[in-house]
Amino acid sequence: MKVKYEADFPETDAACKKSTGKTMKQWFKALDDQGELTKKRRDAINWLHAEMDKDLWWCTTVWVEYERANGVVKKDGLGEGYNICVTKTVAAPVAEVFEAWANPGQLSEWFGSDVKADASDGGRFNDGCGNSGEYLRVRENKDLRFTWENDEAESATRVDVAFADKGKGKTGITLNHQRIQNRREADGLRKAWGESFDSLKSMLEA
Repeated sequence: MKVKYEADFPETDAACKKSTGKTMKQWFKALDDQGELTKKRRDAINWLHAEMDKDLWWCTTVWVEYERANGVVKKDGLGEGYNICVTKTVAAPVAEVFEAWANPGQLSEWFGSDVKADASDGGRFNDGCGNSGEYLRVRENKDLRFTWENDEAESATRVDVAFADKGKGKTGITLNHQRIQNRREADGLRKAWGESFDSLKSMLEA
């Protein structure tokens, strides 16, 4: 999967003020003033979302940078970072959709060129674009969990993919890509996964 690691907007105080009315440092001060609110990530982001007139890009960016500025990290020493979610409904049975994720030949048709994959617990995958990872959990026709690694990424991240029977031969796919450490990776991965899901849908519905 080809990922262009590039943020959708400049991550500068000037750009933040133009879009939201405040610089990032001013938003940091506003968050400090909220006291207990900042102890819960979801509540803080929802507050920022409302204060920024529903600007999802900047409210998430400001919160992640606020955590970074305050040294908020998990047990592994990394921040929670950005989490992206991509969904798609495909007119194909669950078994066919799962096979498209587990079969290296099919993966090479929609995910990227020269894919090698052992879709089993502890197995690994890699593609011609420099992406690789380890399968942490594989439950046939249910879900996949794997790490995501790339030399251009700040750190390894985690991907969860769930498959749901929507009836009438349709399958819903929900992908959550978690612990992304910077905005350019988050925006690049969101776009790349979206394009890959479009390719998967076209392949399976052809």
